Amino acid sequence: MESILGAGHSETQKLKYNFGFLIIPTKLRHDPAKTIHFGLFMNISFGLGCTLVVANLYYCQPLLIQLSESFSVSYSEVARIPTLIQAGYCVGLLLISPLGDIVRRRQLILLLASITICLTIGLSITRNLKVFLALSFLLGVVNVTPQILLPFAADLAPPEHRSAAVSVVQSGLMLGILLARVVAGVIGNFTSWRVVYYMAVGVQCFVLSGVYWIIPDYPAKNRDLTYFDILRSLAKYAVTEPKLIQASLINIASMACWSNFWVTLTFLLGGPPYNYSTLLIGLMGLVGMLGIFTGPFVGRIIDRLVPWYATLIATLCLLVLQSIETAAGGISIAAVVIFCFGLDAFRQAQTVSLSTAIFSISVEARSRLNAVLTLSLFIGQVMGTSVGTKVFIQHGWRAASALSMAWYGWQLVILFLRGPNCGRYTWFGYEGGLSIKKSAAAVKEAPSGNTTPGDLSPGPVSQPLPPDLPVQMESSQGRTKSETV
Repeated sequence: MESILGAGHSETQKLKYNFGFLIIPTKLRHDPAKTIHFGLFMNISFGLGCTLVVANLYYCQPLLIQLSESFSVSYSEVARIPTLIQAGYCVGLLLISPLGDIVRRRQLILLLASITICLTIGLSITRNLKVFLALSFLLGVVNVTPQILLPFAADLAPPEHRSAAVSVVQSGLMLGILLARVVAGVIGNFTSWRVVYYMAVGVQCFVLSGVYWIIPDYPAKNRDLTYFDILRSLAKYAVTEPKLIQASLINIASMACWSNFWVTLTFLLGGPPYNYSTLLIGLMGLVGMLGIFTGPFVGRIIDRLVPWYATLIATLCLLVLQSIETAAGGISIAAVVIFCFGLDAFRQAQTVSLSTAIFSISVEARSRLNAVLTLSLFIGQVMGTSVGTKVFIQHGWRAASALSMAWYGWQLVILFLRGPNCGRYTWFGYEGGLSIKKSAAAVKEAPSGNTTPGDLSPGPVSQPLPPDLPVQMESSQGRTKSETV
């Protein structure tokens, strides 16, 4: 696998072919003498790619009734489709996304996009439910391209714009989750569910074309590590990195709040006093999309702050908004609309700040760190969906909303246990002070920032970057300069 994806190629020469036969466009070939320019066009392309790829995981959800009729089975049997897709996605996060730390990511993304097209074709033409279930699971496994693009964007972006770059990609990811349900529901309402998957095939072909012409070739980062070393270090990071554990615990509770609202929103608006139709309830997703579009602007602000403070501000705003929902969500539709917009806007800001924080732990391990954070998101989604629905049904909308307020309180407790400028292996306290601006914090952490322990390989405490690879180095004054390592 590693040799196929280019982990063993010499990094001091331009690689002209992917997989040994596919020509790399000249302008996208890695040149050790030049720094890759990660501009607005490439950043938006990464975000759009995430939107179109992650949508594959959610097309099926509005189509379950049609699928049950087409395959002549019960609702309970087709209900396994989204479960298997999400299970496959978790497997892909654990087994495939960490490859981004040891192989050339352009080749990995090309391979995953090609397999996705083949699997989507199979889904669109099969007439057997068991085949559809198997293909759905496999689609989830290989549909982890967004979780490779996200740390890739963090690697390519200059340090002073990293949060803004990550926020654009993260916005694309969240947009795809909401947009897929709307598009599939509209198409499925007027025609067959197969048309949705025919469309998905065309969309994935478009993605593959974009990957070929836009994604730059980039050297593998940890060429001295094996695949099993990467998996072992993934488990190690999950239990030994205080900042990652803190971010994951916050992410679990935050995603539980998000899932709790969106899952129970149908019950809230479908019953008294609103009694809205399914169409009107679905339009609330558009309000959420408007909130997501604030992400890139918020990312620019986060670039100027220590991520801890951005997380604090976002969490406090979410708590205030949740209190409005708790007080008036079942009385005034204005409260629901305000909360719907604010939830997605500040949840996006919180996610970007958490991602920025964990990406600072280790440049060489960003794919693995992102995999752990994303797995915590899935845990929160399951928790919010199951617990939130049960509380809503048994005790009503106000109790479900109050549950989310308690989860936001939990997030603040976890955040305050560990201050903004603590050293890498400090579990509790406020070591390093309370500096707010990122540049000031960077000066204080400079001694420890260059002594990042490596993964599982011998040698220096920090894994070296590929030879002759130009990277962006941040000086103590906050300026950036291009250096050759």
